[in-house]
Amino acid sequence: MVSIGRTIRSLRRVGLREWWRQLQYIGDAKSGRFVGMDQFGNRYYENRNGEEEVPGRHRWVDYAQHDYNASQVPPEWHSWISHIRKEPPTHDPIMKAYEPPWKTPYVENLTGTRGAFKTYNTAAPKIQPWEPKVSSRGQTS
Repeated sequence: MVSIGRTIRSLRRVGLREWWRQLQYIGDAKSGRFVGMDQFGNRYYENRNGEEEVPGRHRWVDYAQHDYNASQVPPEWHSWISHIRKEPPTHDPIMKAYEPPWKTPYVENLTGTRGAFKTYNTAAPKIQPWEPKVSSRGQTS
């Protein structure tokens, strides 16, 4: 739970700058063990101290980008954050050893950005718009 003692302990552990940044981004001051970093620069932490963290909220991600969303977390890290996997991808021998040949590099969801997928039609239109044929009139005087 959030308490003044926990907040002061976190301030001492992470420093004033990181403590203030955490309060601005996640609204809480957390300190824990650095577990790893993904290809986007997101940092992952864990604090197993039962007196400081609420059960189920002892793993968290520190996003690299200011404008963050959940699709910036790759699947292997999502499974660790959600407690599907016990070991993080950096410590899991199966995740390190096996990379399927069909797996493509992970990209975040680009909906709402310039990189979003937009459909277009390649078929010829069935209805042609009417375009009048204009001929010039002869001048009479």
